[in-house]
Amino acid sequence: MDTLDKLEKSLLGHVGRAVHDFGLIEDGDRILVAVSGGKDSYSMLHLLRQLQRRAPVRFELVAVNLDQGHPGYPGHLLEGWLQAQGYTYRMLKEDTYSIVLDKLKPGQTQCSLCSRLRRGILYNAAVDLGCTKIALGHHRDDLIHTLLLNLFFAGSMASMPPLLKSDDGRNTVIRPLAYAPEQELARFAELMQFPIIPCDLCGSQENLQRKRVARLVSELEKDIPNVRASMLAALGNLHTTHLLDKTLWSAPKEEAPPRATLRAPSLVQLNTPGGPHAP
Repeated sequence: MDTLDKLEKSLLGHVGRAVHDFGLIEDGDRILVAVSGGKDSYSMLHLLRQLQRRAPVRFELVAVNLDQGHPGYPGHLLEGWLQAQGYTYRMLKEDTYSIVLDKLKPGQTQCSLCSRLRRGILYNAAVDLGCTKIALGHHRDDLIHTLLLNLFFAGSMASMPPLLKSDDGRNTVIRPLAYAPEQELARFAELMQFPIIPCDLCGSQENLQRKRVARLVSELEKDIPNVRASMLAALGNLHTTHLLDKTLWSAPKEEAPPRATLRAPSLVQLNTPGGPHAP
């Protein structure tokens, strides 16, 4: 078995486990796969197709790319690849680029506003296309970095949940790559020779907080080789009795001892991000 086959097998294992653990895909689903043109979304689309061919349930995939109006955006490269690979796809175009530049001052981080605008467009597209779910390409490292960003800058213990229903109830977001290491995805994309489209808007901002956190984790890994695996495991191993969230506690009953009693939170409460770095 060559390197590419080994990587695909490993990544399919990560995706399959996430799908099983969180019930990400159900029989009859029609999934909008958000394909930005980056290594993660290309890999996700490919892996979901492989899973589609092997899974005991039937589901559809619709690849969707959004041209946000960046000057010189080479969307034709992605469209040509989708056509050659035989994917069902839609190419959308909305000028969010001008909105981002108009709303933010020079030097401000553009990722947050850009992602919110993009997410709203994809939410509407999913409804228009009759899709039951939206697949986003966030991987294990994204979940870890988001946890640290919320911890350091927002005072919140939250990350990106593998399964999330939108506030209006119209959409369900899934993250099939939640367990997949970025390093494996990067190598897989390289070997698959995907036509990568760089993000020239926020990708050029070198001092982003997310990049600082990513460097921190990489530094930690030099001394703690399994730090990423440990942090991912921690996201699924919460000891709420040892945290300080007052909403998890209720006043004691009259007949109970004079101490607080824990009210168990639901999975949604535990997993729903609440900070500005949440998806």
